[in-house]
Amino acid sequence: MPQNKASLSRAVHNAVSQFETRVLVLVLFVGSIWAVFIATAAFPELHLYRYGVVPRTLSGLQGILFAPWLHASVGHIAANTGGLIVLGWLCMWPRISNFVSATIGAMLGGGMCAWLFGAPHSVHIGASGLVFGYAAYLVARGLYTRNLLSVLVAGFVGFSYGLTMLFGVLPLYPGVSWQTHLGGALGGAVAARIGARNRSRVRA
Repeated sequence: MPQNKASLSRAVHNAVSQFETRVLVLVLFVGSIWAVFIATAAFPELHLYRYGVVPRTLSGLQGILFAPWLHASVGHIAANTGGLIVLGWLCMWPRISNFVSATIGAMLGGGMCAWLFGAPHSVHIGASGLVFGYAAYLVARGLYTRNLLSVLVAGFVGFSYGLTMLFGVLPLYPGVSWQTHLGGALGGAVAARIGARNRSRVRA
């Protein structure tokens, strides 16, 4: 009986520790995006928007890394924050590495698509590519793994964000980077595919 209690105590401690770690990672990540936005608003002379994706320019490639941290207004960053928190949190399970993979895939996909297909002289900024990437990652993971929990999460994401994703990847709204949305979604789906493939190799 004492051993059972000790095992249960360790299991609870590990679960709490994992939960706290995920909260910390997500808070630091989303917090860093807000910190850059506040710095951009407080010090406009820094001209941080120049670090966005500028299509088909050599200097514009830096935006693949920096654009998700740049936002044009409070409404812009607020619109992305909810998706970053909800979808980012879901991506962290069962492993934080899933969140990292989805983030990298969405950043690369969204940034490259904006760089390749964006209008000349435009500047693409914002974390919406990450939001689309997380959503696509979660849906694709459910399709690839066929794990019951992953399928349920995929269904929730498809139901909650399906229409937003569908219209967001189409060139319907002036001033909105559908290229980033499309590329982010593709990058997230590719990250899910790679992750599912790697897990199947480990099981084999």
